[in-house]
Amino acid sequence: MKAKILVIGILLLMGCSSTKLVSTWKNPDIVLFDAHKVLVVGLAQDENIRMEFETRLVDKLEAKKVEAMRSIDVFDVEFTSSQRSEEELALVEQQLLDKDFDAILFTKVVGTESKRTLKEKVHNIDRMFMRFSTDYLEHQDIYYDPESYDSFNIYHVETSLYCICDGKEMELIWRGDLDVAETVKVDKTIDTYIKLVTDKMGEQEIIFY
Repeated sequence: MKAKILVIGILLLMGCSSTKLVSTWKNPDIVLFDAHKVLVVGLAQDENIRMEFETRLVDKLEAKKVEAMRSIDVFDVEFTSSQRSEEELALVEQQLLDKDFDAILFTKVVGTESKRTLKEKVHNIDRMFMRFSTDYLEHQDIYYDPESYDSFNIYHVETSLYCICDGKEMELIWRGDLDVAETVKVDKTIDTYIKLVTDKMGEQEIIFY
């Protein structure tokens, strides 16, 4: 089964967690930031993952009494099916401003990295080998058997918060960089990702504080 992963839109392996917060950046000119109406954008080719991610993040925002909408309900199919120009995006920004949106929360995959880990034989965990020959014979397949290794992808994901400011270009308020490990447990990965992002935003007095 080919593992699906969050784009968005969702990167990361650390300890027993498949998702890791790598770094954050906050606009130094901003002390705290509140938003009243947020557009949630998950940039993903897989429409089901995009829908699930945007829906859960909208729910999280609305739990904080912040009005939010999914991009899947705002951008029509034609808009996302081909490349758009700077002029077209400027028009979209103005339309959002006219509809009283004051922020965009934008998540996307910015890169991937292939990883290999050595499989541990369950019956050998914590086992002590008293003779070199026994130890060698038990593990020699590491030399030649590709099945001795697991391969998976790490997705580098960014979530950025932009302020929609009247009279000037959108300003970056906050950004989080995360690593997400390839997994078949998409629902759990989405929930973990959203929790990491919103908890950190809250710590830095951005919307979720």
